[in-house]
Amino acid sequence: MRLLLTPGQAAEITSAPALLAGVRAKGAIADRAYDANPLRALLAAAGMEAVIPSKRNRKVPIAHDAVLYRTRNRIERCFNKLKHFRRIATRFDRRDVYFLSFLHLACTLLWLR
Repeated sequence: MRLLLTPGQAAEITSAPALLAGVRAKGAIADRAYDANPLRALLAAAGMEAVIPSKRNRKVPIAHDAVLYRTRNRIERCFNKLKHFRRIATRFDRRDVYFLSFLHLACTLLWLR
């Protein structure tokens, strides 16, 4: 699992290439917010299948594997479990380094369960 801390007002798709750099996988599952041609091209160049539903405003919709997309629920459940840690949900830590280090610790605790 990789974590990257970004500003709250930043779009998530801008940090996607940094998170995907060096990753070897068969595919990438993401929600509609990640439907962009540059990201799809990056995934194709890395040999990954893009399991991303098309945005409603896309003129020519791109098909995706709906059965595989259902596994994205696991990602959402992971975020939900992380928010059970009060320190993460309320952002007690003022410094980014401390917040990110506790995120790593919380992910490790969830993984060990």
